[in-house]
Amino acid sequence: MNMKKIFAIGTIVIAFAIVGAFSLQNQSTPTGTPTNEDVLRVGYIIYPPLLMQDSNTGELSGISYDIVERVATDLGYETQWVEEVGWGTALEGLNTNRYDILGTEMWPNDARREVALFSDAPMNSAMYPYIVAGDDRFSADDLEAINSSEFTISVLDGEMTSFIAAEDYPNADTYALPQLSSFAEVFLNILQGKADITFIEPSVAEDFLKSHPGTIERLGDTPVRSFGNSFAFDKTDQALFEKWNEGIHSLVDSGEISEILNTYGALSHYIIN
Repeated sequence: MNMKKIFAIGTIVIAFAIVGAFSLQNQSTPTGTPTNEDVLRVGYIIYPPLLMQDSNTGELSGISYDIVERVATDLGYETQWVEEVGWGTALEGLNTNRYDILGTEMWPNDARREVALFSDAPMNSAMYPYIVAGDDRFSADDLEAINSSEFTISVLDGEMTSFIAAEDYPNADTYALPQLSSFAEVFLNILQGKADITFIEPSVAEDFLKSHPGTIERLGDTPVRSFGNSFAFDKTDQALFEKWNEGIHSLVDSGEISEILNTYGALSHYIIN
């Protein structure tokens, strides 16, 4: 065999070896699993009191933040809070492997469950109608009256307010804010006359009332929705999902969930599972 043939065969063998190694490398990190086995990449949505950010320092805090940090520590992960996202794009970030977990608890519904895994919920919360204080156009005994083009519902795109408006009150108009808007803006729309009503949980309303006392009020004591507060994962990441559920159960059983809620003055707003 002459040198040219030997060289050609050697080149082919090396090429196949490179392709094979590259393929194995790609297969070694399934979508949604931490790229470094000791690091958990966390995407998050600003949603007080679950997830808050100091406007001066950028430091994160909140109920979801503390739960993620404790479970991650128990499971041996170092956390990296890598990206703030909106409600409508948060699950896409899991599916495109930008992060491993959505660190702000989210309420699962049928549409969301189609594209993500949702952990067992450490606690449940409920949503109520909120209106401008003293607005006598509404009755807690007749919420069906909201389902009219006479009224406008203040919502966030991709967030549960938009689902409730579409499912329960399709005839009402909506005033929709972009995904990264704050819930303060949702309430301000009502105060400014751009909308008439919204649906939110009491902890968020109380946070708004700290800076805008006496401006809004809850319409009745019957919730329009009750949801478990779950952490979301990519659908292919069953292993991390199962480990996380074990960590959540441990925090509930040890009473640490109660401690975290109490830290933020929110123990009365949630039902611990």
